[in-house]
Amino acid sequence: MAAITEGEVEIVRALVAAIPVGQVSTYGDLATAAGLSSPRIVGWIMRTDTADLPWHRVVPASGRPAPHLATRQLERLAAEGVPITDGRIRLRECRWTPPSDR
Repeated sequence: MAAITEGEVEIVRALVAAIPVGQVSTYGDLATAAGLSSPRIVGWIMRTDTADLPWHRVVPASGRPAPHLATRQLERLAAEGVPITDGRIRLRECRWTPPSDR
């Protein structure tokens, strides 16, 4: 993976912080908005630097959380009113697309 700058980390952090309650964004949406080459970069940032952010609002494009996070993530999202069916977030109803003005 290419070197990630502090600026890129801060852009991703700001985007995650901006996701409204009751909505979610995908790793790919955030990568595009941040001008990053891959959603995996967002995933790396999320694993290393988001304890103080609404991490649960960032989901894979499939709408299915990673197995090791699924229970906690789906509980938090359900509490915020995010529509979920059979363990999958209904993205068509709650997907927030960040502005890509970067």
